[in-house]
Amino acid sequence: MSKAVYIATMEPGSGKSIVTLGLMRMLLGKVAKVGYFKPIISDLDGKKYDNHINTVRSHFDLDLSYEEAYACTKSEVLEKKHNGQLNEVLDKIIEKYKSLEVKYDFILVEGTDFSGEGTATELEINTDIAKNLGIPAIIVESGTEKTMMEFTNNLLSAYDLFEENEVKVLSVVANMVQPENLEWVKEELYQKLPKNVIVNAIPLINFLVNPTVKEVVRELDAEILFGDGDALNNQIEHFVVGAMQLRNYLLRLKENSLIVMPGDRSDLILGALQANISNNYPAVSGIVLTGDLKPEPAIVKLIEGLTRRIPILLVKGDTYSISQLVGDIHAQIYADNREKILLSIRTFDKYVDDFELSNALITFKTKGITPRMFQYNLLKRAQLHKKHIVLPEGTDDRILKAAARLANQSIVDLTVLGRKDKIQKRVDLLGIRFDFDKITIVNPVESPHFEDYVNTLYELRKHKNMNLAIAEDKMEDVSYFGTMMVYKGHADGMVSGAAHTTQHTILPALQFIKTKPGVSVVSSIFFMCLEDRVSIFGDCAINPNPTAEQLAEIAISSANSTKAFGIEPKVAMLSYSSGSSGIGEDVDRVRKATEIVKNLRPDIKIEGPIQYDAAVDPIIGKSKLPNSEVAGQASVLIFPDLNTGNNTYKAVQRETGALAIGPMLQGLNKPVNDLSRGCTVDDIFNTVIITAIQAEGL
Repeated sequence: MSKAVYIATMEPGSGKSIVTLGLMRMLLGKVAKVGYFKPIISDLDGKKYDNHINTVRSHFDLDLSYEEAYACTKSEVLEKKHNGQLNEVLDKIIEKYKSLEVKYDFILVEGTDFSGEGTATELEINTDIAKNLGIPAIIVESGTEKTMMEFTNNLLSAYDLFEENEVKVLSVVANMVQPENLEWVKEELYQKLPKNVIVNAIPLINFLVNPTVKEVVRELDAEILFGDGDALNNQIEHFVVGAMQLRNYLLRLKENSLIVMPGDRSDLILGALQANISNNYPAVSGIVLTGDLKPEPAIVKLIEGLTRRIPILLVKGDTYSISQLVGDIHAQIYADNREKILLSIRTFDKYVDDFELSNALITFKTKGITPRMFQYNLLKRAQLHKKHIVLPEGTDDRILKAAARLANQSIVDLTVLGRKDKIQKRVDLLGIRFDFDKITIVNPVESPHFEDYVNTLYELRKHKNMNLAIAEDKMEDVSYFGTMMVYKGHADGMVSGAAHTTQHTILPALQFIKTKPGVSVVSSIFFMCLEDRVSIFGDCAINPNPTAEQLAEIAISSANSTKAFGIEPKVAMLSYSSGSSGIGEDVDRVRKATEIVKNLRPDIKIEGPIQYDAAVDPIIGKSKLPNSEVAGQASVLIFPDLNTGNNTYKAVQRETGALAIGPMLQGLNKPVNDLSRGCTVDDIFNTVIITAIQAEGL
């Protein structure tokens, strides 16, 4: 079942509050604990709270603080976009959402309000948010002032936008449709949308779309001269500017008008009051007096004596400016307007099929984890257990930058090998914030453990003709010293290779950390963070030409690692042909490896031999291997040899901009991971994190 749903729109004034309130009421009847999250709120402009958040929290009495319910304001998002930092916005939203996910069984996520500038950014970020949270969407569209073609095209464009960004659209809601067109609109949408998309239509209800006098008071910061609580809930269907002679102005009145006039026009005030009483004129909703001009005492006395009073407000602005502001006021549902809230819920219940929608939420399954969510989960998991990692290459600037970042975020405890004076000079030249109180610097030859490490290495390797002199010489090497720290339990894991070869990094581990019981092959995987998913590539760093038995072991290790990192393993054994069509020594080796895995681990979903396109593309996969559980949806891709794997991962990384985390070595008793000598600071940062997670005992 989905743990959340995203309510989205592509325009302002869609009336999505009806859907939010109705859906919240529906969910509270089916789920024990429901949370609410609005990732991006409109700028408050002097207001204390966002109205949407305040209304939902208050009416449903949610155990949710105001600060928990949102991540950032619209202006903050636009500023981040201008500075090329939108990823920071997504990271903050994910962090806030994940904290709510722990607290609630289900979360109702409400998209942006589309006010003012930046709607193109809003469209983009709404889809990105839903995509990165891995949750389905409900799209709400207003039917007011649109032709049927405009309306359906807008909804179809919204649907396509979300689906193209890998966001499943469960339902579309045609809102504010003329009552006589409800069935017609639904039928049109049923014809044009996929059959699995739930279509609902809600009629235009004036009471919900018209602002009240109380909303005018809020928006204009007006002083209430006359009018009690009930009168302030008067609905405003029109507004009229009173600036002409009374005889002309009366002819312009419409039912439930708000009249804006200068405060010194006593004749117009009295005319409006009399019109409101008269059966020959339409009712007046309220009066706004401009210029901060209060009526004269005699007029005030007359108003006070009326039994049928209408609200009269006083504002400071001029008539022209105030009339423009009044024209821009759109109806909102406030926490204290219980009548509107209850009507919204009743309307939703009447026109939305809650059974069908509930079933869609229950049966929804996410396709997989998004790269950004995957990275967030890694970070939080590492922070939770905070393992001790040693970085042997303290002379490399990239290592120092990554170490500073890791320490500043309190992700792991770190030991960096090298001379402290040299590291201090490099840090000063780099100008980075390197906290020596949080990062331990160890010069191997000056370590109090040095002699013990030498003796331990000698005892472990003397059967290989190692003497104490050789052991001492080896232990001066940072790779041996760092690996011995891990072996002795003085560190939980090691990351090296930025300045050393793969052999230099992992040879000590093979010599005395050794492999886990039942494992004969040390292999590697990369976590390939593609645009819309995380794929696992193995083995792309260690084994040049694995046998069928070794390939099978690599596949099993990779499946186990994938599952341990929260991704469902669906293993594709790659080759130059798919299924039974290919012949030749190479494809036979992959076929044999696949059978070995099936026999040893029938619980693993595996397909092989299979070509790369058939493994990852659903259409091609279905055409080539129609009955496969893996074809078209593989999450683990096992390459037949190092030449293919290493070139493929680098090609994918460079050509698509994918983030490649790793390689992560599999099969060792304790985690030691190798970096590429072309690695970036981000590569080191991420590899340390996965090493820390491995150290939890995966």
